[in-house]
Amino acid sequence: MYFVILATDQPDSLPQRLAYRAEHRARLDDLLQEGRLITAGPMPSEHHPDPLVLNFRGSMIIAAFPDFITAQTWANADPYVLNGVYAEVSVTPYLATYWASPPSESQPKV
Repeated sequence: MYFVILATDQPDSLPQRLAYRAEHRARLDDLLQEGRLITAGPMPSEHHPDPLVLNFRGSMIIAAFPDFITAQTWANADPYVLNGVYAEVSVTPYLATYWASPPSESQPKV
């Protein structure tokens, strides 16, 4: 099943975000390699050509996990959680109903 992991950043957490970015992205790369990642990315505070000027309000990940507990455990172990970037993280089941294009071999089917 798919889950949406929605995280809200602590105020002024950009230095911590940048410090732990490589570790955070390595975990996403693992999900991608396993064919479980649908999409992931940060949410800038507002539209600007250089989001680093503005900071970020949080992140969103949509990925496949076998169950809610596994998704929550994975989210709680994120370097951004462990190092104070995120103020809050929610994990919610997600039904992928519409696709911009048909799922490829790398996209898990529900």
